[in-house]
Amino acid sequence: MTKLLDGNLLAQKIRNEISRIIEKEMLNKNERIPHLGIILTGNNSSSITYVNNKIKECKNIGIQYSLIHLPINSSEEELLEEIKKMNQNPYIDGFIVQLPLEKHMNQDKIILSINPKKDVDGFHPENFGKMALDMNAFFPATALGILTLLERYKIEISGKYIVIIGRSRIVGKPTSLLMSRKSNPGNGTVTLTHSKTKNIEYYTKQADIIIVAVGIPGFLKGKMIKEGAIVVDVGIHNYEKKILGDVDFYSVNGKASYLTPVPGGIGPMTRVMLLKNTLIAALNNR
Repeated sequence: MTKLLDGNLLAQKIRNEISRIIEKEMLNKNERIPHLGIILTGNNSSSITYVNNKIKECKNIGIQYSLIHLPINSSEEELLEEIKKMNQNPYIDGFIVQLPLEKHMNQDKIILSINPKKDVDGFHPENFGKMALDMNAFFPATALGILTLLERYKIEISGKYIVIIGRSRIVGKPTSLLMSRKSNPGNGTVTLTHSKTKNIEYYTKQADIIIVAVGIPGFLKGKMIKEGAIVVDVGIHNYEKKILGDVDFYSVNGKASYLTPVPGGIGPMTRVMLLKNTLIAALNNR
């Protein structure tokens, strides 16, 4: 029987933990609470939804936020100016620039302009490089959410064969680094696959843990996994008025030992990890 890895339930526990730390370390000592900055460009409906969900999380936990929403015709220079202001603002502990950006903006240039000490998304090369070297850094929220979900459900990673489908800098690459790092949790043996990998079933059928972030609805089928595999679905799609993941839930459910639902799996974990990074940034700034 497949057990669901309930991200909603765990995220609420972590929200409560963060709130208690804020109360103990800040409110009770008359110190200011953590402050998250958010910069949004354009009118991408998905991005607006993601940002609204992050603001809701801030309100639920008790974290202050500031939102800068630049219109769709804003220039790259205007965005860089807002980033500069947040870099220099001592009351902003950490901030994010919501991706994707408008097509006329250079994403790498934008990410490089963020102060690594305020990069709570964990995308700056300094943080990414430190993560690769097993050093303390801000880890990307989705990858950290996956790792935390497995850890809190007491799913052993050490010595397990882990297959990741998808090589994005947001999910696939950072998750592969965290799963294989010499740490606890970690010490997994990782194969990073993607849309160009030939005979992908060869790898998935051997995997103890499969993490799917390929961006294709229902990509991973039950016939592609071994009995008892642990499956983490990172995808989310609005498809024919249904919300689907990258995993074909109905064929995998019953064959996998653990499976994340969509929605209610990795999504809430991603949001709460962003705010955990913001709390860490605030504590560092003290």
